[in-house]
This record gives sequence, C-alpha cells and structure tokens, in this order.
Amino acid sequence: MKHWLLAGALCLTPYLAAAQTLTGAAAFGDIMQDRPGRMRKISPADLPRPGEHVGAASSQLVPRPADAKPQARAGFEVSLLAAGLNGPRRMRVAPNGDLFVVETRAGRVLVLREGQKPQVFASDLKEPFGMAFSPANDPAYLYVATTRDVLRFAYRGGDTKARARPERLVTGLAGGGHSTRDIVFSQDGRTLYVSVGSQGNNATAMGRKPADLAAFERKHGAGASWGPEEWRASVLAFDSMGQNRRAYANGLRNCAGLSLQPATGLLWCAVNERDMLGDDLPPDYATSLRAGGFYGWPWFYIGANEDPAHRGARPDLADKTIVPDVLIQAHSAPLGMAFGPDGSAYVALHGSWNRTKVTGYKVVRLPIRDAKATGEYEDFLTGFTTPEGRLWGRPVDVTFAADGALLVCEDGSGTIWRVSAK
Repeated sequence: MKHWLLAGALCLTPYLAAAQTLTGAAAFGDIMQDRPGRMRKISPADLPRPGEHVGAASSQLVPRPADAKPQARAGFEVSLLAAGLNGPRRMRVAPNGDLFVVETRAGRVLVLREGQKPQVFASDLKEPFGMAFSPANDPAYLYVATTRDVLRFAYRGGDTKARARPERLVTGLAGGGHSTRDIVFSQDGRTLYVSVGSQGNNATAMGRKPADLAAFERKHGAGASWGPEEWRASVLAFDSMGQNRRAYANGLRNCAGLSLQPATGLLWCAVNERDMLGDDLPPDYATSLRAGGFYGWPWFYIGANEDPAHRGARPDLADKTIVPDVLIQAHSAPLGMAFGPDGSAYVALHGSWNRTKVTGYKVVRLPIRDAKATGEYEDFLTGFTTPEGRLWGRPVDVTFAADGALLVCEDGSGTIWRVSAK
C-alpha cells in the first residue's frame, strides 16, 4: 500500500531565478511585510546599538479560520496533513514513512498514518521534545529527549506503540529555564549531540566565576558558564550509550533546533538569542558549529559585541566569539530546522513576544552554495495570520517526507502542513 508520506514523487527544487535580496535597514520589518520569495540578509555591520526594552505588541493567538492556510511561493502547493493536535513541537519521519510527532505539553509521542487516528507511541513523559532514530536507515531504537533525560525505546519498523519501558541513556540534564532538548546523531552514529538552553535571559545571576577559571574551562569548554548556568547554553556530546559527556560548543543561549548537513556532516544549530536589548538586537541565528567553538552568550553577541550587563567581565573571549553563518531578525525565535533535498536549510520561526512590532511566524529557507550558507534567508512559507495580521499559527518544526515534500508543524492551532512542488 502506498504510504501517505511517500506519494507523488514531488520534491522541493532550487529556484531558477533569485529574488532581490533586502539588505541593511530594509532587511528588517514585521509580519505585514513578509511575502513568499522575499530575500533578506542581515550583516553584523547592520546591528543597532543596545537600547532599552520598550514593550511588546500583542502576540495573542486567535482560532484558525476554517479557510486559513499558509502561503508558499508560486510553483508550490500547500495542503493540510493533520489538525486537532495538542501542541505538536517535533516531527521525525521513520524509514517506513510513519510520521512521529511529539506533543510536549501532553507529554507524549504520537504516530500518524493516513486514514488512521493518531496512535500513542509513548506517554507520561516529562516535557519531551527532540527525537532521533538510530541506526538511521534501519533503526533499532527511537531516542526521545525530555527536559532532564534522553530515553531510548526499542523500535522496529512499523511499531505504533512502544514495546517496553524506555532505557535512560542520559540523565541529570539541567532542568528549568529553557526546557527544550533537541538531539541528533553524527553520521557515523557514534556521537549523540544534545542541546541544553540557558536557565535565564543573560546570566546576570551566575554568581562569582570559578577561582580556577582555566581548570573549569578545561572540563567544560571555552566560554562555559557556571553557577545555575553550568552545562547550559551548550550543545553537549555523548557517546552512543550516553556516556562521556563533554561540551561540543558553548555560548549558545538556546539552541532549540539541531540538524546535520548531509553534504558535509556538519552539525547545525538554530538559536534563540537574548531579550531586552531592543527591537532589533541581537539577531537570532542559524549556524554550523565548530567543535570547541564559543558563540558569545552571555558576554558577547554576533562576534565581539559586548552585552552591557557584562561589560568588562570577559575581555579574553572577545576575539574568540564566532560570528554565526546566518543572522535572522531579532526575536523571530527559530525552533526547528532541517536540510532539504535541494541542499538548502529550512527553519521554523516560532515568533516574537517582546518586540514593538510582531515578527517571525513563518518558515524561511537558507540558501547553500558549495556547501556553505550565503548569509541570506528567504521567506518560504508565510500566512500564519489573518488578513488583518492576527495570529493563528506558530511554526515550530520542519522535516522532510521521503518524497522530498516539506512538512511543517505549528503549535498555536495544532496543525501539520505539507508543501510540495506542483
């Protein structure tokens, strides 16, 4: 029987004509300026000076109108795949085509198949978020990250219910604060990466730095935070059995989305940056990660730009702070990312809460050339609003079906959408 995620043999393809790229001040805006196909590029030179937080526009959700659906660029069609879900936040497609969906608030993992009611694979989980199958092509396990642990469920292709209680491979992850834990395996399956976001906004309550900072960083990695932020704002690496914890990269305030770039095997991360420095500061971002790299939080952002709350605290890190590959308008809240069959990366922007004018609430495409990001991003899927600009959907994750169609879930109205070439 043909599976609902395998039908059609359609895929997303590279665009024949590039749109004009908005740069400088023109690259900034709000949801009323978003259009499928609109290209933007924000550079470090475009960043304003830190300012005061002046309030926030309403981001209150309204019920999705019966005829509402997102809009894609000409040449693509958008269809509703599922509705009535309870805050879907992560999706993974099993090798047999089953769609696994995490409902974080409900604490469960669902399996979706065409013509069937969603099946509960596992329940009573503590804030589940990230998922990964391993081995990738013929998995024996489904891994699920909760806020404090990484669990491993025995799995065989076609399973719609867990065979037994899970093993706890990773335990004792920091809880509270940013609770989303995404996971991904290296291409060889030997390394499990786990993202752990910060406890607070900009770590003003870390307390005194370690007496022997050099020794602390030898254990935790360059630019590691301490106190209540210890082992946080990081991507951690473990062996395949969840042992031998180490910091792979630090200074990532909330790396909510992890993905491997197929062409290179590089680990990528979609990051929510800090708040309260102004409408357009600092940018969120998506970036490839360097082993041992430091990305700024909490002392710096987007290179050697110092956070005013930590002025003079760590001058030794200024020239070690890596500038991310793609800067995304501040407060867009990137939460999920995946690489498509066209080689581009796609990122779900969950949307702002503390900006004068609302931004985000869309899916963007990051063009890749010669395996490297161009620094641009394109509005790929917009329209999670009414014509008046009232919000009904919050994109939270993207993944790809076996036929190359893009799947997008949003947790505002509890829907999943399919985007494919006509």
